[in-house]
Amino acid sequence: MYTLQDLLNLMARLRDPQFGCPWDLKQNFASIVPFTLEEAYEVADAIEQGDFEQLRGELGDLLFQVVYYAQLAQEEGRFEFAGVVDGITRKLIRRHPHVFPTGELYAPLDVPRLDDTQVKRRWEEIKAQERAEKAVAPEQLSLLDDVPVALPALNRAAKLQKRAASVGFDWPAALPVLDKVREELDEVLQAMADGEQTAMEEEIGDLLFSVVNLARHLKVDPENALRGANRKFERRFRFIEQALRDTGRPIEDCALEELDALWGEAKRQEKNLPSCG
Repeated sequence: MYTLQDLLNLMARLRDPQFGCPWDLKQNFASIVPFTLEEAYEVADAIEQGDFEQLRGELGDLLFQVVYYAQLAQEEGRFEFAGVVDGITRKLIRRHPHVFPTGELYAPLDVPRLDDTQVKRRWEEIKAQERAEKAVAPEQLSLLDDVPVALPALNRAAKLQKRAASVGFDWPAALPVLDKVREELDEVLQAMADGEQTAMEEEIGDLLFSVVNLARHLKVDPENALRGANRKFERRFRFIEQALRDTGRPIEDCALEELDALWGEAKRQEKNLPSCG
């Protein structure tokens, strides 16, 4: 079987100035970012589908993205793939002192066990220390400094809220957050009544942020929840399309009431409920 070194050699060959692939030679850090994001989502999709044969292939595609960035960095004299491996290994050893108390990867496995709460607390303490060490101006250090701006908005909202909650800036329970969601919905309705497009966009943003907060309090991952809702919508809409194909009717010719009735039938079939018709 081919090895990781073979993959690194392949990448170098693709970028060979004389004999490499013309498409690969045109790429740079920024141009392959969209592919990296796409591959990460394809990994998530394979896991959600429970398709482990597909997952193996998607993990390979994602690994290739890392190899690609490392090759570009090596060409520019910034770092090499070995440095990536060394860096992540050292960081994980540093962030797991309860597993590697001596700071050595191959230290004896004889350390006291910590519970999940203790591990999370220690993890946040170590990350806070790392943020302080990276800060150019310590007096301007923020808990939010290393929450990536490029994260999907739902995920980033949850991370921002979690960081603020770590120092007590949080609702005490889920029900007050639900009240906040209702309050934000009322503000959306007011913006709609006023007809102010800018205000509507702002209030919709506040509403979404509050819903993410509610999801966090209920220990629901908002990104996964929305992905699940997307799949459900797609499944039910495909049911409508197929039902109309079976009767030879274009979907554009159907009234909303008929489409809604088919939607209800899709829901009933999913829940194994008897048809009303």
